[in-house]
Amino acid sequence: MQKPSLLCIGHRGAMGHAPENTLASVQAALNLGVLCIEVDVYFVDKRLVIFHDDRLERTTNGVGDINQQSFDYLRALDAGAGQQIPTLDEVCAMLKSRACLNIELKGDYTAEPVAKYLLGLFAQGWDIESFLISSFHKSELLIIKRLIPDIKIGVLINGPPVNDSEFAQSLHAFSVHPSSGCVTQAFVDDAHSRCMKVFVYGVDEAKEVTRMYQLGADGVFTGYPEIVLGDYAQGNVNTRWCEQ
Repeated sequence: MQKPSLLCIGHRGAMGHAPENTLASVQAALNLGVLCIEVDVYFVDKRLVIFHDDRLERTTNGVGDINQQSFDYLRALDAGAGQQIPTLDEVCAMLKSRACLNIELKGDYTAEPVAKYLLGLFAQGWDIESFLISSFHKSELLIIKRLIPDIKIGVLINGPPVNDSEFAQSLHAFSVHPSSGCVTQAFVDDAHSRCMKVFVYGVDEAKEVTRMYQLGADGVFTGYPEIVLGDYAQGNVNTRWCEQ
């Protein structure tokens, strides 16, 4: 019997199995068989580093605002289980196009250096379809879309979604990313009517996976990929909603 389709996106790698946003977490996601992995990116001390929070305390033995640190200081920290804070380049080298990479732009002034880095990869033969760029920061998404018009864009939504699909449509976004606590059937239907996929974040329990599927979501961000991969087919990561 054919499995129903629901894309599993490894959240910060596979953060339920290894320290989030580390190479160990990315490798854990690959080992579990995910076809798309999400990581968070800051531009700090002229380097693209993988990190989620704006401060260091929660996930490292460091202190302070990440934007105020040197790259050497960040690399000397323990990001969990002896892991370093990795760079975007290290993550891409690990993936080698084995999975789509969703890069979430976290800080201000991140879009331009990410675009420059990706254009360098494309010049080396990397497929543009291997990347999805997302952010809560609409200004950063506007910049990345201007610099790489054909890149897939995902618009992150935190809170009740009001007019966010309209903004996403104006960017010709590939997807919208609401939180599991706020997504509704009406929102999913509206996004689909605008030819965008719906990928829901914060889905770490099997019952929530089922609920997202029943709402018609196209994929979920989870730190526990096994709760999706066991019951749902993965399909084509790059197929747009109106091409289905």
